Amino acid sequence: MEIKDIVKKVKQIEIRTRKKTESSLMGQYHSNFKGQGMTFSEVRPYQFGDDIRRIDWNKTARFREPFIKVMEEERELTMIIMVDISASMDYGTQHGLKRDFVAEVAASLAFSAVGNNDKVGLILFADKVYKVVPPKKGRKHVLSIISHILTADYVPSKSDLDGALNYMMGVFKRKSFLFLFSDFQDEFDQRVLSVASKKHQLLGLRIYDQKDQEIPNVGYALLQDSETGQDVWVNTSNSRWRYEFAEHQKQKFRHLQESFENSAASLINMTTNEDYSKFLYQYFQKK
Repeated sequence: MEIKDIVKKVKQIEIRTRKKTESSLMGQYHSNFKGQGMTFSEVRPYQFGDDIRRIDWNKTARFREPFIKVMEEERELTMIIMVDISASMDYGTQHGLKRDFVAEVAASLAFSAVGNNDKVGLILFADKVYKVVPPKKGRKHVLSIISHILTADYVPSKSDLDGALNYMMGVFKRKSFLFLFSDFQDEFDQRVLSVASKKHQLLGLRIYDQKDQEIPNVGYALLQDSETGQDVWVNTSNSRWRYEFAEHQKQKFRHLQESFENSAASLINMTTNEDYSKFLYQYFQKK
């Protein structure tokens, strides 16, 4: 895409997502993620007017005079958006490319975060980490993140989710809100997912196209694996083959769901034509 086309697309996404975030997501995000708020700072002698609910009774008994716990507001939160840029994410048959849908959903989340005065960062990965945008605040920063997702070179390789999560945990030590976008076509180690979910609040967003799930009857067709480049001829008029393909995809998804559940992580599953704000609103409500 030319620069003017990129700018136009980014602005269009901003307009669409701002309507969604301001009408529904912003308030729900704010009520859930603001001010997990007060954290312990120190203990000091009680002063007249202090809240007696914060008296430290152990220290008060030990020194025979009242002491109070001093609390301070937590610093701003950090949102990290991780996007799978393997070639299977640069694909779409009905309602646009997965990458465009991801850019819009990510923008909605990011605008919710900066509206909450939180920082937002970005990690683009496939077989390795290709791009890291450090967390910052502000509208211009969000627009930059959208642009990076739209213009990334989507890589014809398998996704190394384990490597990307390990990298993220190595760089971002403090607990963050992690939103992981992928079609999860490739295998990963559930143990790495579990560790990431313990250190951070993790939501996986599985973005898929209908043709990822089932192949229509179009006779003999040459199919190509977008991540490996491998070609294979198949007879799509064979109902048995179509059934087995669909069942295999369903089984992969069930395994994915189990992996997230066993890791205490959350998972949202949606096609590129669904109203993502509804799914995100429900997720924020639960949390």
